[in-house]
Amino acid sequence: MVVDDDPENNLSLKVGLEELDQSFEVICAESGSQFFQFLNEKELPDLVLLDIMMPNISGWEVFGELKKNPEWQKIPVIFLTARSDQMAKNAGNFLGEDYIEKPYELEEVKNRIDKILNKIK
Repeated sequence: MVVDDDPENNLSLKVGLEELDQSFEVICAESGSQFFQFLNEKELPDLVLLDIMMPNISGWEVFGELKKNPEWQKIPVIFLTARSDQMAKNAGNFLGEDYIEKPYELEEVKNRIDKILNKIK
């Protein structure tokens, strides 16, 4: 699942990842609240690509709420963001499973997703 307030980024990740691997089904949410609505209504995603800089509810806040819920706290999170400062990198790598800066190479994103999913199987 991709959680990013930029619809173009969501679409490019969805189309690109699904083309690279037909076993992927990428679902997109354009806000933290839409993401939580999805979690409350549907199956849990295998992994979340989470933007940090979003209006209303930041990616940090989304991550915090996600980890508070026992049903959701084991969902792996990769922070995927334009933030490139050292503090964000350190926090993202410490809290999440990975931290990827935008712009990114789609194949690198897929490889890092595969690495995390293979680790938890």
